[in-house]
Formats: sequence, C-alpha cells, structure tokens
Amino acid sequence: MNEQYQEDDDFNQQEELVSDQDMMDEQNEFEQDFRDEFTEGAFFSESDMSDYILEAAYAVDSVQDITSLKFSENVVEEIDKYHFSTLHLAFDFYMKYSKSKGFSARKSKTFKNSSGEIYRQMFVCHRQGFRMEKYYTMEKRKKEPRLETRTGCEARMDVKFVPESGKWHIFYFSDEHNHDLLDTQFSAMLPTHIKMSEADIMQMMNMLKSGISTSQIFGLLASQARRYEFVGDGPRDMYNEIARQRRQIPGDAARVLKKLEDMRLKDPQLYFKACHDSRGLLRNLFWSDGISQLDYRLFGDVIAFDTTYKKNKYSCPLVIFSEVNHHNQTIVFAAALIADETTDTYVWLLRQLMFAMRGKTPTSIITDGAMAIRNAVRDVFPEVRHRLCAWHLIRNATSNVGNPSFTSKFRKIMTGDYEIPVFKHKWVQLIEEFGIEDKPWVINMYEEKHMWAIAYLRGKFFASFRTTSRCEGLHSIVGRYVGSRYDLTSFVEHFQRCVAHMRFNEFNADYESTRGVPVMQTCIELLERYAAELYTHEIFLFFRPFFSRAGSMRVLNIDNTDDCIKYIVCKHGRPDFTWTVDFR
Repeated sequence: MNEQYQEDDDFNQQEELVSDQDMMDEQNEFEQDFRDEFTEGAFFSESDMSDYILEAAYAVDSVQDITSLKFSENVVEEIDKYHFSTLHLAFDFYMKYSKSKGFSARKSKTFKNSSGEIYRQMFVCHRQGFRMEKYYTMEKRKKEPRLETRTGCEARMDVKFVPESGKWHIFYFSDEHNHDLLDTQFSAMLPTHIKMSEADIMQMMNMLKSGISTSQIFGLLASQARRYEFVGDGPRDMYNEIARQRRQIPGDAARVLKKLEDMRLKDPQLYFKACHDSRGLLRNLFWSDGISQLDYRLFGDVIAFDTTYKKNKYSCPLVIFSEVNHHNQTIVFAAALIADETTDTYVWLLRQLMFAMRGKTPTSIITDGAMAIRNAVRDVFPEVRHRLCAWHLIRNATSNVGNPSFTSKFRKIMTGDYEIPVFKHKWVQLIEEFGIEDKPWVINMYEEKHMWAIAYLRGKFFASFRTTSRCEGLHSIVGRYVGSRYDLTSFVEHFQRCVAHMRFNEFNADYESTRGVPVMQTCIELLERYAAELYTHEIFLFFRPFFSRAGSMRVLNIDNTDDCIKYIVCKHGRPDFTWTVDFR
C-alpha cells in the first residue's frame, strides 16, 4: 500500500503552470500528443462539446445524479455528452463507471493556469504506470513483496473546464485496458471502491463507545446485509477508519484532553486537571463529573480509595475515590491515572479532590496502608480519621509473623468490640504468647493501633467500611469495561460508561424503594415501620438486625450527670451481664 501511495504522489505532483497567452498553443500540442499516443481513445473538440451543453439528461450536478446513473453497453459513444458542475463530481462519475466495468480509478496529472487554478485533470485506471525500480532492488527485504498490480494500462478519462458553459466536459476518453477486468462482484473489493458512509462511521463509533468490538460490529453489519460479501467494507477498513478518526487529534494525551473538553461542554460542572513533567509529557490526569461532585456533597463523609493496575495500554495505575450511597451501593467521586505512586503524586491527587469538591473535607478515609498514601493523607487531611484496611493488615500479619494461629488471634483482637484497657491487656497476652515483642512490624502496628483496632475506632463513622474490599469489587467491575490495550481516550470513554451503568443501578434501586413497604418482623412494629419509611429498602434491611437486638435489651438503671446520661443495660434473662451506654 505504501508503494502505491508513493507512486501516486510522484505522479500527482507533476503540475504545469502556463500563462494565458500560451494556453491555446500548449492545449493544441497536448491534444496532438493524445492523438498520436492513444489511437484507440476518443478525442472530443470544443465544438463537439458545445452541442451538448444544454442536454439536461447528461448533466451531473450532484451525488444523487451519479447514484442514479446506469451505464449502457454503448456508453463510450455517448460519453462526451456528460458535463459536470465540479471537478469532484467528474471524478466520482469515473469511479462509478470503473466500478461497473470491473476496475478502479485514481487521479493523475493536473494542469493549472497562471492563477493557479486547475483547468484540466486526468483520471486513469488504477493499473496505469509501473512500479518504481527501487522497490525491486530493496536489500534485506523482510517481507514478501506486494502483488504486482501495475501493468501500464492506458485507459483513462480527461476533463477540462469550459468557461462558456461553466462546466467540466470530458475532453478525452479511452476504455482500452491491457489487463483482465474483474467481475462486478469483486470490483467492490478494490481499495478505492471501499468507502464507509458517514452514517456507517457514526454507527460504528457509537457501537465502539458502547463496548462492542470491531469484529462484532462487522458481524452485525453482515447480519443486516444477509451475507458478509454484501457488506461494503471489511474489518480492516473499519480498523483503518477508527485509526483515522483518532488521528484527527495527534497524540494520545492531546486526544484525551480534547475528549474531556468535549465532555465539559455537555456537563459544565465537570472538573479535570492534567499534570505534565518538565518535558511537557502527561504524568497525572484527574477528573470528576458533575454528578460525582453532587454525590460527594451528599455522601462524602467517608472516602475509600485504592490503586489498581493494567487497566490501560500504558499500565498507568488507576486511582478511584469511592463510597456508598443511600442504597449501600458503591459510587464514584473521582478517578485519576497516575505515573507513579509517590507521596507527592498522592498529595497532588488529594488536593485536586478537595478543589473539585469545593473544599469539603471528609471525616474518615480508608486506604490499604501504603506508606505514600499514609503520608499524603497526613499532609492534606491532618484532622481526618484514617483507617487501614483490615484485609491488608491480616495479609501483612501472615507474611510478617508466618503463624496461622497468630493471624487468627490478631484478627479477633483487631475486630473485637473491646474497651481500650481490655484491648491493651489482650495485645500484651498475644505478643507474649508468641514471643514477638521485638519484631519491628509488631511494634509499628501497636503504635498505629488507633488506625485499625475497633477499640479505638468505636463511635467513629466509617459507613460500615472495615476493608477496601469494595474498592477491589469496583476494580473488578471496571475491568469489564476497560482493557489493557485501551489508550487514554478509550479508557476515559469506557470508564465513564461503567460509571453510567452504576448510576442506572442506583436509579433502579430508587424505584424499588418506592414500589412497596417491607413486611414487619419485630414486636416493636410502630418503630420498625417508622424506620422502614425513613430508610431506603437496602439500608432498612441492614438496620433491622441491630434494631431487633436492641429490642431484646433491658434498661436496669439510668444515671443523669451534668454532661451525659448513663444507661446500664442487659439482655433479657441475663441480668449478670451488663453494658454501660453513655449518651452525651
């Protein structure tokens, strides 16, 4: 294909600029050369052409005129009667003719006047000319040479502009080929006859945005056309058109920024920020749309974020800031693609998050405990409660101590609802039992107990989060929409498609919460019904077990003080086992 383009370019660049004084002499010489060189072709004089100027049946003024053409067997005898309003229509006419006869056409030599305007154009058979000699003598050729397609065919059509009529007329026509013509069922496969319509391109690009692969799109078009050979273009042509669409904006980084700019035209609240290095290369990209910012204002008291990998062709780590909504569903506040996982990068991300959310600070943050993230949270949110993921801590306990029994007991202490003195006593017992008092990991964990032990986190709101497992689940969902071969633009498109589907699930949950009332199951029906009306369906089902257990408690004593009320409670039938509840 490259060889053919090179030969075409060499040939097409041949232009002659002539003065108005010399145009008639040059034209006469040119016409005489045609008569001498092409004895089989038909040459038409200007007087011949003027006789047919007014014949409307042969006027080609639009694409629709070309579409309606049906060439007869004796078309050569009447070819000089056709005239065209533009040079482009003249070429489209010859392309239509060539397809009907089993060959293809291309543009060749042009002639310009002193004003630089084209007044004559040659259209030739696609097998005109010969391959350049250098392509036969290439050294160290790694691939098999392309098939030989040039035969020096002399079939062609020349048109020129006639000022008197304001039309382009056929000046010379030859239909003598020195090669076999294709059957019409194969002529449609010639590269120049394969052209996707604007409607097909739009349909294909919309399908791609919906996550349908190119091969599946081709199969769908073949199903609509009833046979694969009836599809006007093939998978390779689709891939080429996709590449052409992407090349309209050079550079993947420039394309993704243009994509976000286009998204902001539809969503003025969308915020995005790019960070470039000293060479101008894109390092980090952060974005959050308008709905995500509204969700943050409603549900942004707790944030969980984690990093996942291999979700794009550059293997850039993906960071997603998420939480749960009023249906206990995961929602996305913002996302970012980053070049590295340093403290500076995470500080930049958290500051962008605060800027996008108009300075609203969360009350709690849950992360996997990576040191760079800890430092960034401490720098940007010094007053925010930072909780470490329980799952990551248990995994670290296994790798650092290597004793399953220790891991089991560590988990029990971590998740146990103890008073602080009880926790400290149990921790000392655990460490002494396994003799690991001097292990650096054990010492560090105890220093950070306020970030993971329930005893220190009691009464703090974390929206039922103990681990970043929801982040892991979200990464799994995102993985269904994006692939490791996606460029930045495709990644952003399909990531937003994933977010849109999550919001559709929220819409369905809103409907389910208004469709009916849960069946009451406790003995405190009035309070239970009130809770059912107050909460969404999912939150009510989450709350009811706690409500049921609370109903089984008995208040033994109430102690009023200046700053709080203390309730001494026990379970029914267990007065010897009591709890003290402070209400401030």
